[in-house]
Amino acid sequence: MERKKEYRLGYRGDIEGLRAIAVLFVVGVHAGVPWLQGGFVGVDIFFVLSGFLITGLLAKEITWTGRLQFADFYLRRLRRLLPALALMLLATCLAASLLLAPSQQLSQSLTGVAAAEWISNFYFAFQKLDYFAAGTETNIYLHTWSLGVEEQFYLIWPVLVYWLLRRKERKVSFGRLRLGMMAFAGLSLVACVVATYRAPQWAFYLMPLRAWQFAAGALIWLEFQEEGGKLHDWGGIGRHKLLLGAVGLMLLLACGISLSANVPYPGLLGLIPTLGAAFVIGSGSAGADTFIQRFLSLTPLQAIGRVSYAWYLWHWPVLLLGYALTGVDTPVYRSAYVAVSLVLAFVSYRFVESPIRHQRWWLSHKRIATCVAFAVMAGSIWVLGRWTVGAGGELSNPAYQRFDISRRDQPLIYAMGCDDSYLSDRVKPCDFGDAKAKHTAVLLGDSIAGQWFPAVAKVFDRPDWRLVVLTKSACPMIDKSIFYPRIGRMYTECDTWRRTVLADLAQMRPDIVLISSQVTSTSEPKEWADESARVLKLVSAAAKRVYLLRATPHLTFDGPDCLAEHAFRPQWLRGHEMCSSSLKEGNSDVVYASIERTLGSFNNVEGIDVSANICPGEVCSAERNGMIIFRDSQHLTATFAATLAPALMNRIKFDNNQSGANK
Repeated sequence: MERKKEYRLGYRGDIEGLRAIAVLFVVGVHAGVPWLQGGFVGVDIFFVLSGFLITGLLAKEITWTGRLQFADFYLRRLRRLLPALALMLLATCLAASLLLAPSQQLSQSLTGVAAAEWISNFYFAFQKLDYFAAGTETNIYLHTWSLGVEEQFYLIWPVLVYWLLRRKERKVSFGRLRLGMMAFAGLSLVACVVATYRAPQWAFYLMPLRAWQFAAGALIWLEFQEEGGKLHDWGGIGRHKLLLGAVGLMLLLACGISLSANVPYPGLLGLIPTLGAAFVIGSGSAGADTFIQRFLSLTPLQAIGRVSYAWYLWHWPVLLLGYALTGVDTPVYRSAYVAVSLVLAFVSYRFVESPIRHQRWWLSHKRIATCVAFAVMAGSIWVLGRWTVGAGGELSNPAYQRFDISRRDQPLIYAMGCDDSYLSDRVKPCDFGDAKAKHTAVLLGDSIAGQWFPAVAKVFDRPDWRLVVLTKSACPMIDKSIFYPRIGRMYTECDTWRRTVLADLAQMRPDIVLISSQVTSTSEPKEWADESARVLKLVSAAAKRVYLLRATPHLTFDGPDCLAEHAFRPQWLRGHEMCSSSLKEGNSDVVYASIERTLGSFNNVEGIDVSANICPGEVCSAERNGMIIFRDSQHLTATFAATLAPALMNRIKFDNNQSGANK
């Protein structure tokens, strides 16, 4: 039987080193390295590399043979990617079924099924995210979105390259391929930029809107190839590849250090790491041996580059499952989780990925190999599907209902529609009490203010008082436009809502305003205090008395999920974790102290801090004395919030001439 030839571009150590840089970026940002918040651009590097390598392989085969063996190409891709993916999915499925709460398992298993089908990027792109739903950042298969993009790229790219490159009589046209790639890249980039501001989830997760990055890699191969490449030996760049590579590495490093999740991405910003990766790849063409190539070819980078795919697969689920097991998320523990994932990557590479990848049997027995590949996919989907059924069945377990009910234990203002969708800028006040009452109190702020409603309603359930609720989730009462990661852009609806509310407040002239907002973990204390003070100035001018309620202490975990995890785990895995964290977590103390200092400039504004009632002894627990306290990681259950009414009552002052004054 004739052996099928595999077309290769030849080994380049600098490309292996660039793979290492890409995966180190991704692992670093996921592990919480503080100076590498833009490490997510590592995925962009992988996309450019795929465009470069796959286009080169396809073009060489078409050039040398005049045709393209599509079946062989797809089998090679499955041989390269499927075994390690299936191993990761099945191993993490087993671990998650032991460690996670049933509700968490259900969302994980559904994503796992999508990952086994190479479409998890569609799952995340079209997922409807409710404000109070657990974020995708807790999904152990979140990272598989990029594999979906890659596999969809592999599906269409051979057809596109073959159509653009091959002409009649087995002739090829690199000029036509070049123009086609430029047009394809331009259209995809424009669509990506537009979508980044109008449908950011689509721009981030969908292959057609990321295709320009693959096309950039293709253009680099075309421009620097030995046959027909315009820049292969062109003096302007060809003799200055060291500079080209150095600029490329600096662009990548700058992105890793300066970008963060609080910017619209990819959009035009995505051009920077894409160009950086393209420059580095181009600088190593035609056997260039500059300092950049020698650096990227260092032994440690080569070792990491070889296992980059396996490490990418393992690092994210190990980080999340490691935290679920230990309940500890300190830098030391995160480093340990990363080390474990790297060991798993080397083992996976050595015993699964590498042996199968270099086994030519696949192409010698294509029909059998195809059946085996689809059987592995089908088997993975079946196992993950059974996990879905099992997790869904646990949700009806009476023992779980207690935790599920606590998650839905929200103030009734949400059922009344007072707090409108985060995509709306309408002000929808809810009134409680006599509309003609002599005195008016206002509860103002974001969802953190809204959580106080059960307690505030009790405080103002008195004659001659009405309570007006004005809240908008994720919209802090600060004089600053904010970037909202959930929608991937500046939260303009919040700005409009805030301006309208402050104008309405000036007309309302309430007696008392209670205001509260969640403080973001990345906030600079002085900056947040100044921004809050500018809003307080407007509120204090409109109201007789203003009370600033300190934001709720923030757990380092989801309260109900943590309780459910430990309730449903096997006894030998429960350990001594009691679902609690320190009141001192984060920078809330520093921020509130900074805000308190600004209150001295107002004669009618006071701060109220009941953190000691929520976290006695500076320990914040998800449950105390049989009562679940948090309905997620930062919002109190309505049942517990109502118990804080006496603490608020003792701090709020009523004038003696006001009806229903404190007795």
